[in-house]
Amino acid sequence: VQLVESGGGSVDAGGSLTLSCLFNGQPGENYCVAWFRQTPEKEREWVATIGKDGRTTYADSVKGRFSISKDIAENILYLLYLQMDSLKPEDTAMYYCAAELDLGGCTPTPAAFRYWAQGTQVTVS
Repeated sequence: VQLVESGGGSVDAGGSLTLSCLFNGQPGENYCVAWFRQTPEKEREWVATIGKDGRTTYADSVKGRFSISKDIAENILYLLYLQMDSLKPEDTAMYYCAAELDLGGCTPTPAAFRYWAQGTQVTVS
Protein backbone atom coordinates (compact mmCIF):
# COMPACT_ATOMS: atom_id res chain seq x y z
CA VAL A 1 0.00 0.00 0.00
CA GLN A 2 1.57 3.27 -1.11
CA LEU A 3 0.20 6.70 -0.37
CA VAL A 4 0.99 9.88 -2.29
CA GLU A 5 -0.08 13.32 -1.12
CA SER A 6 -0.51 16.63 -2.85
CA GLY A 7 -2.01 20.05 -2.26
CA GLY A 8 -0.02 21.73 0.47
CA GLY A 9 1.15 25.33 0.30
CA SER A 10 1.00 28.75 1.90
CA VAL A 11 -2.19 30.68 2.58
CA ASP A 12 -3.31 33.72 4.52
CA ALA A 13 -5.24 33.27 7.73
CA GLY A 14 -8.92 32.74 6.96
CA GLY A 15 -8.14 31.11 3.66
CA SER A 16 -8.69 27.58 2.40
CA LEU A 17 -6.64 24.67 1.11
CA THR A 18 -7.50 21.18 -0.04
CA LEU A 19 -5.12 18.29 0.50
CA SER A 20 -5.36 15.11 -1.57
CA CYS A 21 -4.00 11.64 -1.01
CA LEU A 22 -4.02 8.74 -3.45
CA PHE A 23 -3.42 5.15 -2.50
CA ASN A 24 -4.03 1.68 -3.76
CA GLY A 25 -5.57 -0.71 -1.28
CA GLN A 26 -5.61 -4.48 -1.44
CA PRO A 27 -8.55 -6.16 -3.20
CA GLY A 28 -11.28 -7.15 -0.78
CA GLU A 29 -9.94 -5.04 2.08
CA ASN A 30 -11.54 -1.97 3.70
CA TYR A 31 -9.54 0.82 5.24
CA CYS A 32 -9.64 3.52 7.85
CA VAL A 33 -8.07 6.60 6.33
CA ALA A 34 -6.96 9.59 8.30
CA TRP A 35 -5.08 12.86 8.34
CA PHE A 36 -2.47 13.75 10.95
CA ARG A 37 -0.24 16.78 11.35
CA GLN A 38 3.04 17.56 13.04
CA THR A 39 5.23 20.54 13.86
CA PRO A 40 8.85 20.43 15.05
CA GLU A 41 7.67 21.32 18.57
CA LYS A 42 4.90 18.74 18.92
CA GLU A 43 4.22 15.07 18.51
CA ARG A 44 2.18 13.92 15.53
CA GLU A 45 -1.43 14.95 16.09
CA TRP A 46 -4.57 13.31 14.77
CA VAL A 47 -6.79 15.60 12.65
CA ALA A 48 -9.61 13.56 11.12
CA THR A 49 -10.64 10.01 10.23
CA ILE A 50 -13.10 8.41 7.86
CA GLY A 51 -13.97 4.75 8.25
CA LYS A 52 -15.13 2.10 5.80
CA ASP A 53 -18.75 3.02 6.53
CA GLY A 54 -18.08 6.70 5.75
CA ARG A 55 -18.35 7.81 9.34
CA THR A 56 -16.14 10.85 10.00
CA THR A 57 -14.58 12.07 13.22
CA TYR A 58 -12.56 15.21 13.88
CA ALA A 59 -10.21 16.62 16.45
CA ASP A 60 -11.84 19.42 18.43
CA SER A 61 -9.29 21.90 17.12
CA VAL A 62 -10.52 21.50 13.52
CA LYS A 63 -14.17 20.60 13.97
CA GLY A 64 -16.41 22.82 11.87
CA ARG A 65 -13.49 24.05 9.75
CA PHE A 66 -12.03 20.89 8.17
CA SER A 67 -13.82 18.21 6.20
CA ILE A 68 -12.52 14.74 5.34
CA SER A 69 -13.90 12.78 2.40
CA LYS A 70 -12.98 9.90 0.13
CA ASP A 71 -13.70 8.43 -3.26
CA ILE A 72 -13.07 4.78 -4.06
CA ALA A 73 -12.62 3.44 -7.59
CA GLU A 74 -12.77 -0.26 -8.46
CA ASN A 75 -12.69 -1.10 -4.72
CA ILE A 76 -8.95 -0.57 -4.48
CA LEU A 77 -8.05 2.95 -5.56
CA TYR A 78 -8.67 5.50 -2.81
CA LEU A 79 -8.71 9.26 -3.21
CA LEU A 80 -8.72 10.94 0.16
CA TYR A 81 -9.34 14.66 0.67
CA LEU A 82 -8.99 17.15 3.49
CA GLN A 83 -10.82 20.40 2.84
CA MET A 84 -9.47 23.04 5.20
CA ASP A 85 -11.39 26.29 5.63
CA SER A 86 -10.99 29.25 7.97
CA LEU A 87 -7.34 28.37 8.39
CA LYS A 88 -5.45 29.73 11.38
CA PRO A 89 -1.72 30.21 11.94
CA GLU A 90 -1.83 27.37 14.48
CA ASP A 91 -2.86 25.02 11.65
CA THR A 92 0.65 25.41 10.24
CA ALA A 93 2.22 21.95 10.15
CA MET A 94 3.34 19.07 8.00
CA TYR A 95 0.20 17.11 7.12
CA TYR A 96 0.21 13.35 6.57
CA CYS A 97 -2.43 11.01 5.26
CA ALA A 98 -2.47 7.49 6.66
CA ALA A 99 -4.31 4.23 6.10
CA GLU A 100 -4.94 1.05 8.03
CA LEU A 101 -7.27 -1.91 7.66
CA ASP A 102 -10.69 -1.24 9.14
CA LEU A 103 -11.50 -4.33 11.18
CA GLY A 104 -14.39 -2.75 13.04
CA GLY A 105 -13.32 0.76 13.88
CA CYS A 106 -10.65 3.38 13.49
CA THR A 107 -8.31 4.35 16.32
CA PRO A 108 -7.19 7.99 16.06
CA THR A 109 -3.56 7.56 17.04
CA PRO A 110 -0.44 7.43 14.86
CA ALA A 111 0.54 4.04 16.25
CA ALA A 112 -2.69 2.52 14.88
CA PHE A 113 -1.73 3.26 11.26
CA ARG A 114 0.87 1.32 9.30
CA TYR A 115 0.72 3.11 5.96
CA TRP A 116 1.80 6.73 5.57
CA ALA A 117 2.32 9.29 2.86
CA GLN A 118 5.41 11.46 2.64
CA GLY A 119 3.79 14.58 4.11
CA THR A 120 2.93 17.97 2.68
CA GLN A 121 3.61 21.34 4.30
CA VAL A 122 0.79 23.74 5.10
CA THR A 123 1.77 27.25 6.20
CA VAL A 124 -0.80 29.79 7.40
CA SER A 125 0.32 33.35 8.07
